[in-house]
Amino acid sequence: MTAERLTFETLRAEAEAGRIEEVIVAVPDLQGRLQGSRLSVPHFLDTAARDGFGACLYLLATDVGMDTGPGYAIDAWNTGFGDFVLHPDPATLRALPWDPGTALVLADAHWPDGRPVRVAPRRILREQLDALARRGLTALAGTELEFLVFQDSYRQAWESRYHGLRTSTRYNVDYSLQGLSDLEPLVRRIRREMVRAGLTMETARGEVHPGQYEIVFRYDEAMTTCDHHVLFKTGAKQIAAQEGRAVTFMPKFDEGEGNSCHIHLSLRGTDGSAVLADPHDDDASAGPERGMSALMRHFVAGQLACLADFTLLMAPNINSYKRLRPGAFAPTGITWGRDNRTCPVRVVGSGHSLRIEHRVPGGDANPYLAVAAVVAAGMHGIEHRLPLPDPHRANALTDPAVPRLPATLTEALHRWENSELATTIFGEAVVGHYAQAARTELAAFESAVTDWERVRTFERL
Repeated sequence: MTAERLTFETLRAEAEAGRIEEVIVAVPDLQGRLQGSRLSVPHFLDTAARDGFGACLYLLATDVGMDTGPGYAIDAWNTGFGDFVLHPDPATLRALPWDPGTALVLADAHWPDGRPVRVAPRRILREQLDALARRGLTALAGTELEFLVFQDSYRQAWESRYHGLRTSTRYNVDYSLQGLSDLEPLVRRIRREMVRAGLTMETARGEVHPGQYEIVFRYDEAMTTCDHHVLFKTGAKQIAAQEGRAVTFMPKFDEGEGNSCHIHLSLRGTDGSAVLADPHDDDASAGPERGMSALMRHFVAGQLACLADFTLLMAPNINSYKRLRPGAFAPTGITWGRDNRTCPVRVVGSGHSLRIEHRVPGGDANPYLAVAAVVAAGMHGIEHRLPLPDPHRANALTDPAVPRLPATLTEALHRWENSELATTIFGEAVVGHYAQAARTELAAFESAVTDWERVRTFERL
């Protein structure tokens, strides 16, 4: 049975036939990872599917190492590590081809009194999509994730402290049809099993950095796309581990090309109309704003107005900013362009396919937060009818006149927690919660001694 057809009603029959034994109930955490528990099918159907499932509330207040502490909007440390309730979303139930006998369902976190947990990533996106719906609009999104594939296993990588790892290609294989012999068997399995899990693959190819690959799945309603995104990252890592290999989505593994997560986003009317396109403006006509409706011009202008304040939601880690460096073919400025890949906001397509490609997020981005930031920024532009400046026609990566993005996590944190705009749109609790997450990462890094420091100072100072 395919993932799309698996429902709470058919799950029992699948269990009775011996095809499904367990259901993983999972919640996306602050980093966009899936955290949860395995339930027997009878317990899931008879109890959790109806009443929800209790999970420790610290799951939405931890760093990447699962450490928590005071300062978050959810203060598990000082309130006894209680539970919130995970309510499964039936639309996300699917079998996992790489975990035979197992289904997975994503859940939304609620407090015991029924209130949603507002700092949960999925809830943050839901509130922005609801605001969009009140204007008669819906968001369609697609994410393009790049990752590196290694010949080594995760255990081998850990035991070597991530030194001397062997990439699965030896040179630049961008669009290449050769040189992929060590890469293709693993990524073929990932492609096939993601399709069996219900994702619709569009394209796949080698990329620039040795060992780098990109699989693009078809766009969908924004929440569904983000759900597919976190499923893909989780599944790709599990499949790689089963094959004795390792993959990483970290934005910058070394000095080579980084891993991006370009977000394509378009708006439609609730009737399916292409509201970003101007039906009275021939897209083939001259002019940088050709084919763009007034609503789209405001939507793009909102991206530029909010980008510096919202960068933290798209680049949440110290390593994020190693990718967003001059000369790294990732955006460093705040501008837009028509089919210009050097700009953070690239306008592409025509008619129903007219959309923006947001090029700031890297492979570490939490998709719910990044897409929420794009939607919120666009809504801000629409509501305030912001004018769209002229597009950038040349290389925005090398133009010193282009306003700069925050260059470090410290800068992004400062913009985020001092932003009246962020507080107005997302609320004080959300701003404070994710500011604490950034402060936690900074504190962990600042207390660490790196290999760079040892090489530079061990003997010579």
